[in-house]
Amino acid sequence: MTAAERAARTEAADTLCLGAYGAAAGPDSGVALVAVGGYGRCELAPYSDLDVVLVADEGVDEECWTALAEQIWYPLWDSGAKLDHAARTLPEMLSAAEGDVRVASGLLDVRHVAGDHSVALRLRTTALTQWRRHARERLPELGELVRGRHRRVGELAHLSLPDVKEAEGGLRDATVLKSLTATWLVDVPAADLERCRQQLLDVRDLLHAAAGRASDRIAPEHWASLADGLGQPDEAAAQRYVRELGRRVTHLSRLAWRRTDDALRRTPAARPRRPELQRVAPGIALSRGEIVLDRGARPDQDPALLLRAAAEAAARDVVLAPPTAARLVRDGAALPEPWPDEARHQLVRLLAAGPGLLPVWETLEETGALARILPEWERIRLLPHASPIHRYTVDRHVVETCIEASGLIRDVSRPDVLVVAALLHDIGKGELTEHSVAGAPIARAIATRMGFDRREVALIGQLVRWHLLLADMATTRDPDDPATIDALVEHVDSVDALVLLTALSEADAKAASPKAWSSWRAGLVLDLSRRARAALQRGSVPPALRVDEVPVPADAVDGGVSIVVEPVADGSRVTVIALDRVGLLADVAAVFALRRVTVRAARMWSQGEWAVSVWDVGDDRLDAGALRDQLDAITSRRVDAAARLAPRHTPGELEPAVVVRPEASDHATVIEVRAADRLGVVHRVSAALAALDMTVRSAHISTLGPQAVDVFYVQEAAAGALSETRAAEAAHAVRRTLTTSS
Repeated sequence: MTAAERAARTEAADTLCLGAYGAAAGPDSGVALVAVGGYGRCELAPYSDLDVVLVADEGVDEECWTALAEQIWYPLWDSGAKLDHAARTLPEMLSAAEGDVRVASGLLDVRHVAGDHSVALRLRTTALTQWRRHARERLPELGELVRGRHRRVGELAHLSLPDVKEAEGGLRDATVLKSLTATWLVDVPAADLERCRQQLLDVRDLLHAAAGRASDRIAPEHWASLADGLGQPDEAAAQRYVRELGRRVTHLSRLAWRRTDDALRRTPAARPRRPELQRVAPGIALSRGEIVLDRGARPDQDPALLLRAAAEAAARDVVLAPPTAARLVRDGAALPEPWPDEARHQLVRLLAAGPGLLPVWETLEETGALARILPEWERIRLLPHASPIHRYTVDRHVVETCIEASGLIRDVSRPDVLVVAALLHDIGKGELTEHSVAGAPIARAIATRMGFDRREVALIGQLVRWHLLLADMATTRDPDDPATIDALVEHVDSVDALVLLTALSEADAKAASPKAWSSWRAGLVLDLSRRARAALQRGSVPPALRVDEVPVPADAVDGGVSIVVEPVADGSRVTVIALDRVGLLADVAAVFALRRVTVRAARMWSQGEWAVSVWDVGDDRLDAGALRDQLDAITSRRVDAAARLAPRHTPGELEPAVVVRPEASDHATVIEVRAADRLGVVHRVSAALAALDMTVRSAHISTLGPQAVDVFYVQEAAAGALSETRAAEAAHAVRRTLTTSS
């Protein structure tokens, strides 16, 4: 698919429309058939609509031109063309443009197809004149529409299902950039923009051909066809190609809007004839909202100048002028190894700048400057995350982690270590080995090159190696078990390191997605960190597991069941007290599964002849009476929970993994279950263990994306950890119950 093919489709559409206009005896004066949108720009994709408007000049008899419109549309419909049509007077078109910024911008692409050339010309020139005259009033409105679309759709470079038209960095943004340049207020590199736009149009053409319909969203099954059509060696290369285009258009768009906002803040009378330079740091000046080089700058003698310029731009949340960054790449002195102290200091300033970091980092990347500062960045650039819980590609996630970490630097003793660890925490992604294992030596080498001392290098490496540990243990291990704290402090052996790891865990999770740092997950992580900190400060692990007794309500004393529901953050806490019996946990779990309530964590213990279980669930509208009735129906076998919650596997779904972890606890056997996220897993596992006369001491449920990681602390009914033989028997039973359909 090429521009020539798009031109051929446009020519064929013009011939069709011209024929319909002629067949309807359309006049040569007073009325014109014009193309708008992609058709107006001669950019028809294989399944594009034909956007046409029949425009009548003032004074033309309304009945005549409205009747003419109907005579034109029917032949076009009969031809099979998909038509988006309208009939308006010239004043109506211009009035609509005055009332709607989207219409005003769209009229910049009007193109004559048939009829009176002068009508089409007056429409286009008047619309352009109005656009320029009222640009200062219209552009803020257009900017809000653009930002709203970006929030709604996401970024082309990072979406798992990229939208080549509506996403940030897509074709819609490229068109908006042309509208911005038409105002004469700002300029955009025309050749660069046009190259990206044409290549995105090629992608859309190929996508239409692959999908067999009009489609702007790239589904996973389309990448192979796109790779062939784009001449890329494989699907991964095709993804990278498309995401690169999106990133480039995004960079141009953000830069243009920053410059537009700056231009709108200045009145025309206030514009200086010559750029004014305000010196803000050695060799660095501020000019019209952009960081540039001062007149006395000596790039060839100042190796920290690039980082100083970037840090100054990010800290002030202004533009790092791309020509400045490009010049520093071309003429700047190379950073020695190890870096001088100032260079390291400026990098930390840059990373800790907050939201101002992102546009500056994009400029560094687009101009090749990032390769001078961090050549290892290429390892993760535009690398998709394997987990769907992540909303961004790996490189963008890393930048977002730095931005989140910048808000936590006051809570740690070494802010510099925190932000550099945030930058490097996923640097091992893309390797065959686990990324934290692969990333630690890479991070240590980078930190050494940056000039950190040996202790700081070791600390950065430690944070990168164990950056998943705290969150994993908080969501999949029993926080009351001394073995949990023991395992954590074995790898994080100082209070300073623990505080840094806690902040990094928070920043990493917040940058991934809101689900990854819900109030429930945050509570688990921060509570485990608090317990571990107390252990480190005392120099010993907390005492063995102890459970506080709870009063047994009268309804449970009399042989019934007590259920109490309390509201907590993001859900409810349900306490169930009943006479102890094997299988009680499975029945209570079935209640939640049948009501489609997500279980986050469950904790059980025996209290004399009674069993107490506390459930943290993700529903804040539970009724204790309704839960009690459903439990009674299950225990009396009026409801067959096992049949209703039988596993239903979908094609391609990964088989459940069941692993026994004997090292995770001294008082119980820990069984870890990884399976597709679906209701009923806790019930089926508990029922399988109950059939073996085993009890579940506690359960910890963690769900990220499509996979659930459920951890069960299992004991013999008479108390105590399982033997090796019994543990193997339990694992086999759990695996069987999760893979056998009813």
